[in-house]
Amino acid sequence: MIIGIDLGTTNSLVSYFTEDGAVVIPNRLGEHLTPSVVSVDENEQIFVGAVAKERQIAYPNETASVFKRSMGSNKEFSLGKKKFLPEELSSLIIRSLKEDAEIFLGQEVKEAVISVPAYFNDAQRKATQRAGQLAGLKVERLINEPTAAAIAYGLHTEKVNTKFLVFDLGGGTFDVSILELYKNIMEVRAVGGDNFLGGEDFTEILFNMFVKAKELDLDSVDYKTKANIKRQAEISKIAFSESKTVVMKCKVNEEILEYEVTLDEYEKACEMLLAKLRRPIERALRDAAIKIKEIDSIVLVGGATKLPIIRNFVGKLFGRLPDTHINPDEAIAIGASMQAAMKARDTAIKEVVLTDVCPYTLGTSVSVQKPGGYYESGHFYPIIERNTVIPVSKTDRLYTVNENQKKITVQILQGESRFSRDNIYLGELNVPVPISGAGDQAIDVTYTYDINGILEVEVTVVSTGLKKRIVIEKNPGYMSEEEIENRLKELSELKIHPRDKEENKLLISRGERLYEESIGETRSQVARYLEWFEDILDKQNPLDIEKASIELKKIFDEIEEEQL
Repeated sequence: MIIGIDLGTTNSLVSYFTEDGAVVIPNRLGEHLTPSVVSVDENEQIFVGAVAKERQIAYPNETASVFKRSMGSNKEFSLGKKKFLPEELSSLIIRSLKEDAEIFLGQEVKEAVISVPAYFNDAQRKATQRAGQLAGLKVERLINEPTAAAIAYGLHTEKVNTKFLVFDLGGGTFDVSILELYKNIMEVRAVGGDNFLGGEDFTEILFNMFVKAKELDLDSVDYKTKANIKRQAEISKIAFSESKTVVMKCKVNEEILEYEVTLDEYEKACEMLLAKLRRPIERALRDAAIKIKEIDSIVLVGGATKLPIIRNFVGKLFGRLPDTHINPDEAIAIGASMQAAMKARDTAIKEVVLTDVCPYTLGTSVSVQKPGGYYESGHFYPIIERNTVIPVSKTDRLYTVNENQKKITVQILQGESRFSRDNIYLGELNVPVPISGAGDQAIDVTYTYDINGILEVEVTVVSTGLKKRIVIEKNPGYMSEEEIENRLKELSELKIHPRDKEENKLLISRGERLYEESIGETRSQVARYLEWFEDILDKQNPLDIEKASIELKKIFDEIEEEQL
């Protein structure tokens, strides 16, 4: 028996497949949703799920939640005297689900298919696999959450050829996937997302509105009071489903404070978050070369999509009502169990050929030759571009750049930025090469990315046949878009240069955005134009800079018009 697990930021579920279809397994409390919360009492007893959630306000220092957002990092959560890594806390959730499944099924469960956000990076995926293993399960297959939802949706649709977009907004992460179903082939065309955007952020908006309205000094408010305000904000957020006006009531310093807020006021306060939802959608549509009007159906997945503010946003963006015939809370777990049944070759399920894509661009760092003949290091060189169908293996040949070079270092990077420093470092390989002239020695760099999102890199020295190989298993950490932008800002403030002028900064920033949003020849073209413009800025000739900026703006306008 292979079960399907939806390991969520806010809630988790477990499901299995029967002759009559997928069944969501109830937990020990008879509920389908198990809160992704872990707590430890004074006797070092561990609580998981609803009990742990109830303890969160009373025992905040012994309780952890929303730790899925830290998966793949070395962040430690202190629960009383105990410390846990994110995957260790997740393993406790999985173990609870495993026990519930074994009691329900009356047999031992040894294997699971676990869902992950499509935009999870390599370290986060490996951490998820480790969490399953720590819970006593064999985890050979991870499935992207929107892909799992698409399976749940696609196997029930009557249409033979359907293009659909899965809008997956959970408690802590946002994913968008564009898929095409043709007969029994489910093809993922493109994915996008934000690992730091979810329903929790929409709760935080109400929390901040209350604090501002009541002029509270958070530094003087204890943790339990903050937790209570947060809980009331969550309740009020959900209450908007039935009312256009809600009243938050919170006890602060022995006084009951009330705050009335309308849905219109709340939506206005959420405008920035809604704008952040739009960007991954637009990028995925561009990568898939599909226009909004060509999408046959929009499928909502994740508990946060039940919020009126989200459904209104989706309706306005796509100009139509989304498909809501599958339960947004259960769709991913159902799809994961279907994938588990396919893996087990269960004859009760319709076999589907599933293709998925690599969510991030994977590459290395190289030096590029500048007009003066010198080489500038630190440029990102894409090897596997985002939204490439997986599994995939690609080899590129790279050469030495220095005389008498003794070795070549291959940094393994993940991201969309033009410069290596702003992408995520995953690891590196160092290979010795025979001493010779610049450009005389070459290496073949092979990146292989499998269906579970695990990356293998092999480097071969062409002249000697020496091979070195690495499977990325470290936890390198990762950067959000905001952190990248902050880093770029810090670097730009280190020196005064013509490129720091407002109009030139704007143009370069626009180019950087276009580079991140593009793939293939368009991406290479943008990189070439940016390098050309930066070389002109380096010469500091005002007339040449003005002429080049006008020309570059025109070029970027044309590129953006083609992408519409």
